[in-house]
Amino acid sequence: MSRLLTDDEVTRQLADLPGWVREGDAIVATIEAPDFPAAIRLVAAAADDAEQMNHHPDIDIRWRTTRWLLTTHDAGGLTQLDVELAHRISAAARAEGATLGG
Repeated sequence: MSRLLTDDEVTRQLADLPGWVREGDAIVATIEAPDFPAAIRLVAAAADDAEQMNHHPDIDIRWRTTRWLLTTHDAGGLTQLDVELAHRISAAARAEGATLGG
């Protein structure tokens, strides 16, 4: 199991993740894609990464806006897995021309 990150570690790592904010024991981002197909491609790309990592986000899709929530349920909070997946989701969003912070 992954180690829980300290509050200071979360704050420091969020500085490198524009558009991501902490909400309790999770980090969240809203990503605005150029259109609906781009939003779905973003979700598909993130799904591939999540499956490879065996770490799956909560995703809400509303037309071209996606909301992402990451937490490590079995650890009871935030771990390095959440930070790594957030970086991968952000990269996939940039590749689709999406805007973080929607």
